Amino acid sequence: MLIDNALSALAIVLDPARFAIICSGIGLGLIIGMLPGIGGLGGLALLIPFTHSMDAHTALAFLIGMWAVTATSDTIPAILFGVPGAIGSAATVLDGHPMAKRGEAGRAFGASFMSSIIGGLLGAILLAAAIPILRPFMLAIGTPELFAVCVLGLTLVASVSQGNVLKGLIVALFGVLLAAVGDEAQSGQLRWTFDTLFDTYLLDGVPIECIALGLFAVPELIDMAIGRTNTGSTQRLRGLFREQMRGVRDVLENWKLVLNSSFLGVVLGSVPGMGAAVIDWIAYGSAARLVKGASETFGKGDVRGLIAAESANCSREGGALIPTLAFGVPGSPSMALLLGAFLAHGIAPGPKLLDTQLDITYTLVWSLALANVVGAGICFMSANPLARVATLRAGILIPTVLAVCFVGAYQGSKSYGDLVVLVAFGLTGWTMKRYGWARAPLILGFVLGKLIEKYLFISVGRYQFEWLQRPGVIAIFAVTALVLASPLLTALYRMWKPAPKPAPAIVADIPATSAPAGLNTFSIERIPGLWAIAFLAFAAAFWSAMGWRFSARLMPQTAAAAGLSVIACAGLAVVLARLQGKPIVATKPAHEVPGASGELAETTVYGRLLVEATWLVGLLVGVLLIGLMPAMGLYMFLYMSTAGKTPWPIALIITISLWIGFYVLFVKLLHVPWPPSVLGDMLPDLREWTGRLI
Repeated sequence: MLIDNALSALAIVLDPARFAIICSGIGLGLIIGMLPGIGGLGGLALLIPFTHSMDAHTALAFLIGMWAVTATSDTIPAILFGVPGAIGSAATVLDGHPMAKRGEAGRAFGASFMSSIIGGLLGAILLAAAIPILRPFMLAIGTPELFAVCVLGLTLVASVSQGNVLKGLIVALFGVLLAAVGDEAQSGQLRWTFDTLFDTYLLDGVPIECIALGLFAVPELIDMAIGRTNTGSTQRLRGLFREQMRGVRDVLENWKLVLNSSFLGVVLGSVPGMGAAVIDWIAYGSAARLVKGASETFGKGDVRGLIAAESANCSREGGALIPTLAFGVPGSPSMALLLGAFLAHGIAPGPKLLDTQLDITYTLVWSLALANVVGAGICFMSANPLARVATLRAGILIPTVLAVCFVGAYQGSKSYGDLVVLVAFGLTGWTMKRYGWARAPLILGFVLGKLIEKYLFISVGRYQFEWLQRPGVIAIFAVTALVLASPLLTALYRMWKPAPKPAPAIVADIPATSAPAGLNTFSIERIPGLWAIAFLAFAAAFWSAMGWRFSARLMPQTAAAAGLSVIACAGLAVVLARLQGKPIVATKPAHEVPGASGELAETTVYGRLLVEATWLVGLLVGVLLIGLMPAMGLYMFLYMSTAGKTPWPIALIITISLWIGFYVLFVKLLHVPWPPSVLGDMLPDLREWTGRLI
């Protein structure tokens, strides 16, 4: 029966007319995936209305085809520019973008697309096989186990900040605090919304799209502007096909890593609420702990880090469909929209899809598998022109990519505040990168913080503290303790280990600010300010939450207390080291790539930084005065023709072409409501005449 239904579904999918529609969905998905801020969720919202005239098999296959390949193409901007196309590709930036900066964009593409094919196929296969098997298992998982899994995921911060474990913990705990901003769901307590100044904007918290683009994309653009370099090398792109094949060989040689990451992606993807950002980082952190030599190479352009992230990123799609099909429980916002499409076509997820409607289930399986193969194949063929984009002059790339980032960040909550957050985290991210504070843990803490709070409150409210005695919770916490204790014990051992004579400098992960990019080491006493700021921030967070209700202050105060404890441990480490007379030297960050500004004088770096910050603030002011779309066009033209030293006719042509593309996509297709401007308020007739663009 299973084989008959599978073959019947394959015949349905391969029907020429239906397959052509699926391929059109795949093409749209590839385009949508390359645009930061839209992703599969925005694509589903855009395309679902067009499926009402289709039959159920065609409509669902069309939507699955579009949704599945966004996880393949969102790696393209991540590799070329350090701009995550979606939050699920943020971990790809850590190794993919450094490879592109070395001129290995082709190898990165080859490894990424091949990992996508294998991961997507494994996800589809495991989806087909796992639904009947996992149904009783998933029903046995409660909120205490989910809470324990999230805590385990948070401890993987040690893997994405190796060499700077204490710094990584501080940054991750700050991300947890950041996740607490907004309206607390249980008590209605407003947390850190700053009364009437940002009350409305921060009510629903800080959008993750703005944080991710600010931390990972804007710093790379600032570095490119300061160093006045491009991301790729024309000479290294001449053998692009060979480089792609080299990336494919990398994947095949690391097949165990691919299988491990893909399986992890499917399992975690099947857990409702375990979003793409969480899965991506957990897979990356797991690989960083298991792969030999990862502590020295991950985050610096190691293809194995890219393979791990992409395998999990594409396999999770199959896992996310499991709770949606088996229980009617959407595992993510995208699955919630897909569930709506199911119901609109008269399909009720649940036991029937595992029995009388198996043909529909296998239609989705085949669509998922074919979409990954066809989508990755198209990406392979398009890699040559895509990689050459990275060789464009910085004066053209910087304003173009930054404009895309602004539009992408605005999709967070469609508010002017999104742009302010983007710029603020962009400058913060550059500072963190410059002084050796890994940025990845902040995203990990942010995405897990919301889940930790939700599961902790439900667990305590339903089971009091008896849930701590559940076998699954005990087992997961035991693994968590081992994961967390290992790097800390290693750091303490390094510190207390007797030094040979003559005593060399002890390289320890202690409260020291890493050297600016391009320098190997410098003394801890040089910049103690960031640690002082962290201490004051955690103390202020703990104190300000004192008057909140228990449910509202439980998670923020716990995170703040943990942060203060980490800082105390770091201070104790310093005292012990000095008592033993051991010199203390800060290490270079293991997961930060020295920027293009590394060999420049300090005055030059900060002078150019001030110029770039002025451009960013000027763009913000322009949006406030004349609107996002007009300000964006004006900014691109002015930057290209002045700072970018591009001839003004070429700058004008590029600006107009890009502006028209943005207008068609966001105004005509997505109907995005743009932020009001001062000019529009003064001239309401002009606002209506321009279609409310100002």
